[in-house]
Formats: sequence, structure tokens, C-alpha cells
Amino acid sequence: MNLFATILTYPAPSANYRGESELNRSVIQKVTDGRFDYPIISPEAMRNALREILAKYGLPCNRERLHDEEQLAVKFRDLPNPDSYADDFFFGYLVATNSADRKKYLQRIADERGDDSAKSFTFKRDSVLRMNLAKALEPYRHNAIFTQSPLAAEGSAYQNATTSALLHRETVVSAFQYPLALNLKDCRSKPDWTRKLLKAIGELNDVAGNHARSYFEMAPASIIVRLTNQLVAGYETYGFRTDGTFPEVVDGILHEPTADYPADEFYLGGKIVKEMSSDLAERLLKRGATLDRDPRRLLETVADKFLGG
Repeated sequence: MNLFATILTYPAPSANYRGESELNRSVIQKVTDGRFDYPIISPEAMRNALREILAKYGLPCNRERLHDEEQLAVKFRDLPNPDSYADDFFFGYLVATNSADRKKYLQRIADERGDDSAKSFTFKRDSVLRMNLAKALEPYRHNAIFTQSPLAAEGSAYQNATTSALLHRETVVSAFQYPLALNLKDCRSKPDWTRKLLKAIGELNDVAGNHARSYFEMAPASIIVRLTNQLVAGYETYGFRTDGTFPEVVDGILHEPTADYPADEFYLGGKIVKEMSSDLAERLLKRGATLDRDPRRLLETVADKFLGG
């Protein structure tokens, strides 16, 4: 069984990208779709936040972010071990080595974990959780804001700059949507970890970049989930419209005389359900779709169905 989902966040002012700048202008990362540029957020940023949330839940994680370094830095507690560390299990890894280093690593694993572990060890592992870029519903319209960085006066304990600076930051007001996918076979050996991962997706926050300090939630305002044996979602994974609806799936379930999609494979939660007419909700329920006004509670239902709980 495969789990496919598309998540839509709540709209809010966003200045999400701080990895690039033009002089003192913080630039939002964008992608061109048709005639417009849309702000985006990388799946790597969201995966990093998920890793930190799983650690807060008490799951063992191998990698941790070091925040007080001169450049982006992380620390690994151990060589990769997907059986022992949730982040190695879900997000994959790559140990870049030459032949000589490989032999040293394998000998170290044999000494620490046993010969069987050394034989089964892999130097790279694909991510179990598949994600794509989060893309804004609204295009970037050349909005920017200015803030003032004050001068640290003479006699201050430290001084970061010799003058005051005007900080220039691109911004947009929009919701973001992003797809993700999981395969049951990949997750079956760690059902408790998988439940925590789905919970973390429902509570996703503190995504890297300026979101981490300006407070922009990446948790679902609305969510569409499909549980299916087919290998593709079968619908547009960026299907939320600017009004928060998802017409391809909703209309497809209700299509007459033959539905485009089997309703019992679909789970809809959050604002998309809250803002439905009672007639539309009743028709979807009669077809066999699952609806829940709370996206986090819906993810619990999905976890039970997906994992057989």
C-alpha cells in the first residue's frame, strides 16, 4: 500500500529564504510556473524540521544541527544505522568514502556491532519519506519590507558592525502546498516510528530559513490523503486552488455515471472539510470518502488504516 498526500498550509506573511542575498536584500527562493514566479520552500528544509520534531518526541536521531558555528553544520552521533535511528530510517543518508575508508568503516562496524551488521551495512540509503518543493499558492509580486539594524554604540560589550544598516527583505502573503509519499513496505518494520512521523507532519513547524524565527507554520490547514495499491497518486499533487478547494479529487469522486476515483481511498481533512457545504460533505461520505474537520485527527485515522492498527 502507498500513502500519497498533499498538504496546504494556512496563509501568512512569509519571508522564507535566507540562504541567498543581494547586498543587504534577503531574497525569496522562487520557481517560474507559467508567467509568474512562485515562492518555494525546499523539502530538505522541511525534512530537517521533521527530524528535530521526531527528536523532541523522544525518538533516537543520529544527526543534530549545530547552531553556533561559522557555517551550516551538523554532528553525527554514529555511523548510519536505520535500525537504531529514526532519521537514518526515514530520511536516508550518504557516507562519501573511498575504497580504503570503506574498509575502515566496515571493520569499525564489525568491532562495534558484529560481523552480520558489517555485512548488511550500506553506505547510502534512499529516503523512505518522499517530498517535493512547497510552492506558494500566490505568485511573488515584488513586495519587500525594510527593518533597521541599529548601531552598537561605543562601550558596548561587542559590536557586530561599525554603522547602522537598513535590511531589505522580500516577502509574500500566501499559503504553501506540498506533496509527500510513503510506502507501507518501507515502513512496516517501524510502525511506532511511522505513527510519530505522521504526527510530526501534522505538527510541522520551525522549518529552516526565516520561517524558523518569524513563525510560519507548515502544518496542514487542509490535507488530501490517498491510500492505494497503485504506484502513483493519480491526481495533480499540487491540486489546491487559491480558494482552498481541490476540485480534481472532489469532483472526480462525485463524477457521474462513473467516478474517476474510488472514494474509499481518499481522506480529506481540515479547512477543506470545514468550508464544504453540508450537501457536498454528505455526498462524499455516501460515496465512501473519509472526512474530518481536524487534519491531525485525520492523520491518526490514516495511520491506523495504513499500518493496520
